[in-house]
Amino acid sequence: MSERYDIAIIGSGSAGLSAALNASIRKKNFIIFGTKELSTKLVKAHKVNNYLGFYGKSGAEIRDEFAKHLEDMNIDIEEEKINNIYSMGDYFALMGTNKTYEASSIILATGVNFGKPFKGEEEFLGRGVGYCATCDAPLYKDKVVTIISYNKHEEAEANFISSIASKVYYMPMYKEEVEVDSNIEIIKDIPIEIVGEQFVNKLILKNSEIETDGIFILRDSISPGQLVPGLELDGNHVAVDRLMKTNLPGCFAAGDIVGVPYQYIKAAGEGNVAALSAASYLDEQKRKK
Repeated sequence: MSERYDIAIIGSGSAGLSAALNASIRKKNFIIFGTKELSTKLVKAHKVNNYLGFYGKSGAEIRDEFAKHLEDMNIDIEEEKINNIYSMGDYFALMGTNKTYEASSIILATGVNFGKPFKGEEEFLGRGVGYCATCDAPLYKDKVVTIISYNKHEEAEANFISSIASKVYYMPMYKEEVEVDSNIEIIKDIPIEIVGEQFVNKLILKNSEIETDGIFILRDSISPGQLVPGLELDGNHVAVDRLMKTNLPGCFAAGDIVGVPYQYIKAAGEGNVAALSAASYLDEQKRKK
């Protein structure tokens, strides 16, 4: 049986990190998923003038301060992408790229990088559209696969699936140089619509179209409604109360994912509240038992 954490935090921006600090202070057994660079959005910020105590610093400088704080508190980030989270009653099952995790409570702090779904994306989800190439790779043995990628670090997933599929098309939605295996065809175009009958069979682009058996859309984060089935939304954001509680018991959310203003200091404050609320929830569950 896999280890069950008290709290699983998804996201390593200021909301997720603040939640992790407070989970640590409350002596909860937690895991935080994200990236060692913490937040690409923060790193790219030229100057941040509205974060108390960090006047005039660049996003990269603030990131370095965050990293030092984590190091001092012995908090490690698990570099695993969480693709789905299911409420199992008294715990949550988190489906990662490489393994499954369990937690008694969760804090969603994934930001708002998920973008608007492509036409046909939601319709064909599970019928040719997926968000984790390595998870579903066996389904595409000797088939044609298209990968739409929003981050350079997803190139490893493309390389992996190219060893299984008969053909891989790779569409980078980022500006950095693409470095994938030579048997992968790189396509510089804009996806417009996913079409098919029972299953996906075509991707329509701005300037052409591709016949394909499967399409993996590798965004920095998945929209919350797709990530956690049954989660109540408020437009594109997760609906929460003042204690950062969602409609699912034991599920909390903080930061940009819960709405504007998209500011680091607001996200950090909400992460703090979410962690305290999760700790109270866990203590209450223990008392009931």
